[in-house]
Parts: sequence; C-alpha cells; structure tokens
Amino acid sequence: MAADVASVVDRITYQAALMPGDVAAVGSAVFDALRAGRAAAAIAPMEQLCAMAPDQSRCLWLLAMLRWQGQRHEPALAAIEAAARLAPGDADIAMLRAQIHYETGRPAAALFRAARDAPPDDPQAARSHAGALAAEGRGADAEALMLAALAARPGWVEGQTYLATLRRLAGGPARDDRGFAEAVAVEPGNPALRLGWFHWLAKCRDWAAAAEVLAQARQAFGDLPALAAAALYLASESSDAYDPALFDAVEDKGDPGLDLARVRHALRGGAAERAAGIAQRHLGGQAARLFWPYMAVAWRLTGDPRAAWLDRPDTFIRAMDIGLDRSELAELADLLRTLHGAAAPYPDQSVRGGTQTDRPLLFRHEPIVQRTREAIEAAVRSYVAQLPPAEEGHPLLGTPRAELRFAGSWSVRLRAQGYHACHSHPAGWISSALYISLPAAETMGAPPAGWLRFGTPPPELGLDLAPYGEVEPAVGRLVLFPSTLWHGTIPFADGERLSIAFDIAPPRY
Repeated sequence: MAADVASVVDRITYQAALMPGDVAAVGSAVFDALRAGRAAAAIAPMEQLCAMAPDQSRCLWLLAMLRWQGQRHEPALAAIEAAARLAPGDADIAMLRAQIHYETGRPAAALFRAARDAPPDDPQAARSHAGALAAEGRGADAEALMLAALAARPGWVEGQTYLATLRRLAGGPARDDRGFAEAVAVEPGNPALRLGWFHWLAKCRDWAAAAEVLAQARQAFGDLPALAAAALYLASESSDAYDPALFDAVEDKGDPGLDLARVRHALRGGAAERAAGIAQRHLGGQAARLFWPYMAVAWRLTGDPRAAWLDRPDTFIRAMDIGLDRSELAELADLLRTLHGAAAPYPDQSVRGGTQTDRPLLFRHEPIVQRTREAIEAAVRSYVAQLPPAEEGHPLLGTPRAELRFAGSWSVRLRAQGYHACHSHPAGWISSALYISLPAAETMGAPPAGWLRFGTPPPELGLDLAPYGEVEPAVGRLVLFPSTLWHGTIPFADGERLSIAFDIAPPRY
C-alpha cells in the first residue's frame, strides 16, 4: 500500500510540474488515492498544483474532495467555495459544496436544492436535500420532498426507509410503514421492496408485522434465497425457543449476516461452544468486528481464558478529564441542546428515553466544537500511546497506531429513566462517552443510576453474565474503551444526561 500511495503522490506532483498539468490525469490519481483510503497523503501535492493553477475549478474541486475525505472540513470548504465561484453551474462542485456545508453544521438545504437542479433525477441528492431540511427544523418540508421523489420511483428502498425514519423522528408511529405499503401496491412484483419493508419492521422489532410482510413476499416470489434468509433471521430473533437445527441448511454458506444470526441463536439457546465455532471463522476477515463481541461472550460462558485476553477491562477502560473549563462545557451544552430536535431516536440506535443527533458532530464549524475536538484528539492520542505493545490478532492491539480518524460522532440527550441498551460498535476501533451535563446527584438517583456499565451482553440473549463493572459519569469526564466491548448505561431517576460519543475508525494498514 505504501508504494501505491507514493505512486499516487508522484503522479499528482508530476502534473503540478507541468503547470497546470492534465486535469483528467490528476483526477484519476486523486480517485486512486480516495479508493486506497489515503486522501491525506495526496493533499500537499494537490495544494501545490492548485497554487500554480488557481483558475482551474476542477482542480479545486479535487482538492476539496481530498481535504473532505481527510476530515479537514474547514480547508475543504475554502477550496470548494473557490471552485464554486469559478464554476457556479458545475454539478459536482455544487453537490460537494452542499455536503460540506451540511456536515459542518451550516445551512445546506438551499444549496442541495440548487445542486439538484443540475442532476434532477438523482435520488441520493433528494435524500441529502431532505436530510438538510430536517436538520434545519423543516421536517414537514423534508417529508414532502421525499414523497415527491418516491412518487417517481416508489421502489426506491433507501428512500422508503428514510421516509419512514423521518416520520418516526417527527413523533409519528414508531413503525410507520405506510410508504412501503403504498409502494408495494404500485410495484407488487418488486421483491427488493418487500424485503426492505421487512427489514424496516424488523429494526422496529415489530415481529408480527414483519412476519406478515415476509409471508406475503414468499407467497408472491417463493423461496428466494434472500427471503429464506430473512425467515431464518425472523425465527431466531422473535422466539425464545431454541431449535438447534434451525440454520442447518445454511451452515456451509459462510455468509456473515447469516452466521451472525446463527451465533446469536446459539448463545440464546445455551450453545456457547457452537457460537464460538461459528464466530471463529470470521475473526480474520472483513466482518471480524461484528463477531468479536460475541466471541467474548462465548469465551466467558465456556470459561475460556481468551475472554480476559480480549476484553481486559482493567487495562482498556480509561476515564480522564477532557480539559474543558466550566464555561466551555456550559457553552457546549447550550449548543448541543439546539441540535436535539427529534421526537424519537432511530429504531436501530441504543438510545432509550432520549434522542441522538444525526450529522457528524465533531466536524461542525462552531469554535466550541472545534475546541472540543482538539481536546478529544489529544486524549485519544494519549490513550493510544499508553496501550500495551502490539499483539497480532487482537482487535485493539493488533492494528497500526499512527492514524486517528473519526468513524462517527454524535450527541445523546437522555431524560428521566433514559438509558442506552447494551451494544457494541462494529464500525469503530476505540469508542467513547464524554459527559457534558448531568442531573444533580439527588435527581440522578442512588448509584449506580446513570453510570456506564461494561461487559453485559444484550438482554434479548437471556444470558446471565455479570458486568465487568461501572464507571461513574462526571461533567467533563471522557471514558475511552475498545469498540468491541459490550457497554450500556443504567437508567437514572430524573433530569437531563447530555453527552457526546464518537468512534475512532480502525486504522488502515
């Protein structure tokens, strides 16, 4: 990979020397860098080229793309604004400009509207535009936009899912699936649409409705492999009964999604050794981070010492002060409260009795957010520097440590009796909780009310495993831990519990 990155940088540098070079060749090199996940390495030579050719709008767009993917949002904004001034009608420039405005917390709905004028039939542009409208408090307009987009393409599964999500976030029924039902009436021969409907109901854990939709799909299309897999998932997740032969027909498939369902089914049925055997074959592959948390559970249940090797709660869970003073924390809390406009969380989030923000929080433009991000990055670097030596095969210790990138960042606001259901973070390497505002001690309830708990598996698995322990929240306290570690929170009596969370992405080789 290092040679590939060097080649990309050399190609851009060579084009810069030609003043202004071949823009098409530069674009090819830039997209090679993006595909390799090495945007940051290509920024400096691209900056050199843009300095030599400041009137090349496409070069500025490519520079903005690299900076954006390198999580340097403010410099990316400067580049894309310059590109837009040079080429106000360029669709690619307009769309990236809108996206960067959106991710940095700036008004973006009007920019998405303008960008969509160039490619009017792009459904993803409509989805982004609706997201910007919702973020600006215009939920009804976002729903109307999605309805218009779906009228032209009712079988667009992602769009139907987002419409149902918008209605849920606005305070509608938890499982609002009217759009799916109406679309199936228009396109009864679309199996992907019915499967998308099933998945939405399954995320909402409305098992009876999901079973009805799936039964109708199988009646219409027979035993398509995707429908058969959905039936197995439904049978395993919606019943407390354990059928050891349920997945026998797909045992040799090696499909990560099916195998994850098999692992959960085996654990729920008390077959921990079987669960470990299924999970084991995925630990060296791309889906490994889905399986590590369950492997930890299986090892604990069978008394395997590798559970302690994997989780190491006394070593890997660390709490520290983030370094923000009282006035900064108060300013941050005031800003975060303005971002919690939804009436409910997304159905697949761990939040219970509260809400979670949508946009990538730590990319926002406000100075207090940037100050917080700087403090977080310093704390994460310190955490990584103090990790034990590298250990091949370990999901935390067996990776490179030079690169720190965010895989996601958000805020959670919990109210009375609110909590996080037990979960893990398969997209992350290191996960977190940063406490911004908490109820008074007498309002929170008796300890450990509101505390962060580690090591207990999801309750729907019905497993009797004691937690590793709890961490007491404190305003300004950051807790860092491996993303593979099961964690949740304990309900508290009353008040507001306001926090920031983020995942650090698994470093790339």
